[in-house]
Amino acid sequence: MSVNGGSKSELKLHHKLLIGLMHPLFLLTRGMTLGVRAACFNEKGEVFLVKHTYLPGWYLPGGGVERNETAIQAVLKEMREEGNLEPVAPVALFHVYYNNRVSRRDHVLLYRTKAQQVAPRPPDGEIAECGFFHPDALPEDATDATRFRLAELAGTRPPADFW
Repeated sequence: MSVNGGSKSELKLHHKLLIGLMHPLFLLTRGMTLGVRAACFNEKGEVFLVKHTYLPGWYLPGGGVERNETAIQAVLKEMREEGNLEPVAPVALFHVYYNNRVSRRDHVLLYRTKAQQVAPRPPDGEIAECGFFHPDALPEDATDATRFRLAELAGTRPPADFW
């Protein structure tokens, strides 16, 4: 099966190579990497997901916390950048995860909020597609981590400590 011009195994290798190149840089510039993800639900209970141009699958919007940026500033920035999303309820921390699949120093903060999309989000060099999906009708290639986090948020699975 071809995804964005390459097989799934080729994309996995590309992803691993990209991570392998980025994390030595982060090791020099950061003592620990910290990421944020946002589970943004609309008034219908649908969750907003993004599909990146450089990774296979659908994800909750998110990214890294930069120097001199708080985690809440980072999650609000990622919501705006990846989906033109604005919260309509408090943005609440749900859980903290250790992401040892990326590195031994990576942690992810998962936030939950109700949000609205204030303008359509056209595709660009980072985001190929995005949209709201009912949690019971996610895209076939939604990542396992996305599915696990949504099950945790729904209370059908206990929160894990590992992403």
